[in-house]
Amino acid sequence: MQSAISLSLSSPSTIARSDCTAAAAANSYICTPRSLRFCGLRREAFKSKSFNSLSVSTRLLPCSRNSSFKKVCAALQSNGAPSKGEFDYDLVIIGAGVGGHGAALHAVEKGLKTAIIEGDVVGGTCVNRGCVPSKALLAVSGRMRELQNEHHMRSFGLQVAAAGYDKQGVADHANNLASKIRSNLTNSMKALGVDILTGTGTILGPQKLKFGKGGSGDTIITAKDIIIATGSVPLVPKGIEVDGKSVITSDHALKLEFVPEWIAIVGSGYIGLEFSDVYTALGSEVTFIEALDQLMPGFDPEIGKLAQRVLINPRKIDHHTGVFASKITPAKDGNPVIIELIDAKTKEPKGTVEVDAALIATGRAPFTQGLGLENINVQTQRGFVPVDERMRVIDSTGKLVPHLYCIGDANGKMMLAHAASAQGISVVEQVSGKDHVLNHLSIPAACFTHPEISMVGLTEPQAREKAEKEGFEVSITKTSFKANTKALAENEGEGIAKLIYRADTGEILGVHIFGLHAADLIHEASNAIAMGTRIQELKFAVHAHPTLSEVLDELFKSAKVVSSSHVAQPVAV
Repeated sequence: MQSAISLSLSSPSTIARSDCTAAAAANSYICTPRSLRFCGLRREAFKSKSFNSLSVSTRLLPCSRNSSFKKVCAALQSNGAPSKGEFDYDLVIIGAGVGGHGAALHAVEKGLKTAIIEGDVVGGTCVNRGCVPSKALLAVSGRMRELQNEHHMRSFGLQVAAAGYDKQGVADHANNLASKIRSNLTNSMKALGVDILTGTGTILGPQKLKFGKGGSGDTIITAKDIIIATGSVPLVPKGIEVDGKSVITSDHALKLEFVPEWIAIVGSGYIGLEFSDVYTALGSEVTFIEALDQLMPGFDPEIGKLAQRVLINPRKIDHHTGVFASKITPAKDGNPVIIELIDAKTKEPKGTVEVDAALIATGRAPFTQGLGLENINVQTQRGFVPVDERMRVIDSTGKLVPHLYCIGDANGKMMLAHAASAQGISVVEQVSGKDHVLNHLSIPAACFTHPEISMVGLTEPQAREKAEKEGFEVSITKTSFKANTKALAENEGEGIAKLIYRADTGEILGVHIFGLHAADLIHEASNAIAMGTRIQELKFAVHAHPTLSEVLDELFKSAKVVSSSHVAQPVAV
């Protein structure tokens, strides 16, 4: 899924060390950076026998080092002295976003003495300023959209009075959800005995780092292995002045301080689409400004075309494509927000747009400043920490930096929170003595519009390019939600599922879904790719009736596979 998708969150803080959608560590061969942006959370607690047998105490213990910064220590048998006592910790993670959290929990499960350094708040961007609060707003917009659709409600025989909303109540719902998830993540690490070290983490040299606010009061610690999990920050192009009021990032938008009558959204990727869903449901008119020649450039073209017909054309949304917002001036003294446009190719002026507000959703930049990478001879590439397929950090000479990894947005492989968590778990497997390589083509992504969009693997153009290089034929099959009993019962028959595959081997190259609960349906295909399961095996899978899962059941059954052999070998990418 090598696609250019927009996500924009708040500006970096000088102290925040993990404003991150993702996080953690890496190893050797360089993979192509990916720019998918979305999020998911790993389960906050373990239910295994090993976890149940742990002796947990919530009593906080005094810290072993004097410091002006808070260090939370929990008494837990499994997070005891590091192996051989050579280091303060077996593993130290810089950044407590979703990626760092996932790595920390898995490390404790593996018996590693673990600490996590956080300069802002636990949960990073995903929990505090990204996917978690945005899903709360989208839940509201989905219900508002349904209640406002008189024809839809009448089709059920329902009569509903005019729907309204309390802006502060909606904002409180998003904020309360973020607080709850943040608390859950913090408590899960404390319960498992992960030491939470407060401050900015800086690498001083091999297996050595410090944390604090900077200066003589910082605390120096050592670790057998270190994971960088510092995530990313909003990318705001030059010429755009963000005032946090009329020109905003999604950080500001999530607070829902006001709902403008007319808002321009710069970027039509995941975040732009989701906020267009929210704002139009709450009564705003939206104008998309997209630098590429088509809207939704990161999606499979066929899916994007259908989604545009459903999510954009019928709503109060217009758009300008093939143009840059070269300058955006916030509203002042009663004047509107002024957006100056230029042609994306010729750079010739293309006029101006005047709106009540502008949301910048133009992407994200890795947050890697102040990490002390110069102390270990590592140079970032466009801000990203270079890593191999095992998330191991590579120095400026092309050699691996021993015992140093980088995961999540900071390495740029796939800017999704659940990808960061998966990378972190992969790293922990490696430092625990078991080699593991994550197949990034098996990691799904989703856009939580109404209806939803989800995908895993390659788009059709990407698959055809791969086929041309490797000499095989691409096959495609599709099924419609209009033939699904559960979707029809919900009066939500708009949508399709698309399978891209090799007919000669049955290998799944990509699956794309647009329709009701697409974000939940995609995981059957994702897991099949991860496990190397072929279509000829999936044809025998049983799905409950009537359920939406039968959309995929029909999709796999309709595929024409030449080979009848069952091949189930996981493929590492």
